[in-house]
Amino acid sequence: MIKLKDLLKEGESETVEFKPSLSQMDKITEGISAFSNTKGGTVVIGVSDKGEVLGVDIGKNTIESLANNIKQNSDPMAYPSIRVEKSDKKQVVIIDVREGKQKPVLAFGRAYRRVGKSNQKLGSDEIRNLALETSKVFWDEWICEAARLGDIDEEKVRWFLKRAKYERRLELDTEVPLIEALEELELLRAGKLINAAVLLFGKNPQKFVMQSETRCARFKGTKPLEFIDMKVFGGNIIDQREDAVEFVKEHIKLHAKIVGVERIETWEYPIEAIREAVSNAICHRNYETASNVQIRVFDDRIEVWGCGLLPEPLTPENLKKQHKSILRNPLIGKCFFLIKFIEQWGTGTNRMIEECMEHGLPEPLFEEIAGDFVVTFRKYNISDEILHELNERQKKAIEYLLKNKKITNTDYRELNLNISDRTALNDLNELMEKNIIAAKGEKKYRYYILR
Repeated sequence: MIKLKDLLKEGESETVEFKPSLSQMDKITEGISAFSNTKGGTVVIGVSDKGEVLGVDIGKNTIESLANNIKQNSDPMAYPSIRVEKSDKKQVVIIDVREGKQKPVLAFGRAYRRVGKSNQKLGSDEIRNLALETSKVFWDEWICEAARLGDIDEEKVRWFLKRAKYERRLELDTEVPLIEALEELELLRAGKLINAAVLLFGKNPQKFVMQSETRCARFKGTKPLEFIDMKVFGGNIIDQREDAVEFVKEHIKLHAKIVGVERIETWEYPIEAIREAVSNAICHRNYETASNVQIRVFDDRIEVWGCGLLPEPLTPENLKKQHKSILRNPLIGKCFFLIKFIEQWGTGTNRMIEECMEHGLPEPLFEEIAGDFVVTFRKYNISDEILHELNERQKKAIEYLLKNKKITNTDYRELNLNISDRTALNDLNELMEKNIIAAKGEKKYRYYILR
């Protein structure tokens, strides 16, 4: 249990919520629902939003009444730990909430989850998905009642077995009967095909899961308004992955340079990072939502839109650090692993970052937008026209930033033969005005990065 002084120091967060008084019983119960449905947390009563200790009056039956209120208005009944601590002689009630084993936990018949510093009400789809995740019955394991063995592309299964044997040394005869192969891959339930089997090896998966397509578009300019090209890829999800990557290749530049006597060709974006993002979107998407994986190519960026938010408890920030692999579709994930489409170590996003940096590009953005997880690969905001407007000192700084990722005022002056601090500051301010660089840190700790 975290002590009050540490909770006050931390402030409101993804795991801490402040409430000024016990009169906000509805909001307190909603907070308990939200923490129960995410990764647990603490509700502190008697503290303002800004962390000021207000205190609460605690009578003989206050804590018992609070516990009863929580039990009566939560479903399944929540039994959080309730304690009282003092700060400057003021009493504060602290409710420690564990992550619920049975989800969703409702408050007044509604379910909530914690997002940042707020509690968000869950929609019907989110409630159903949360219940499925908790019960460990995953969508890709459901029987696809209408599918028959004749709907499976046997040739694709044979290709898969050969590739899995080569990539992961799968010990399964590549010529084994089709039924036995599917059973070994756990793609049958009671002799019937499951959703994962249809998506991976179906001749026409969209006959059973209409939304299981990958939609690709090249837009004119930087806004999703006018199409230059658009394709929708159906068929099995194994083929969709490479179809989408090939579409991207058709719409980005291939640069060539001579190194020694060799001609080296490089795509303007790291193709393996794009392939990783597409693999993840197809593998980890929520196939119950009536939307498609989307790859959007613009003049200044590529966006890969999955379907649905990240699986709990992952957040976009987690993806920049070491994190576990959490599969929304475990059987699809297992099969993607067997043919080396994914690694199941939670390292894919880290590789994307490294590949972009090595390619001289900024880190990809990981965001949750309008209920979907989005990966954005960006170019720096430096066109030939803008470069032409810069002085030689500024051009040197751009080259330095592409290699070293950040630059200080001191670095800038040393790079340009010890020019004055004022000249360096003017040059850097001009680069910021042109939206080429951004300042980070304060005063003597300030440095600059490419936008």
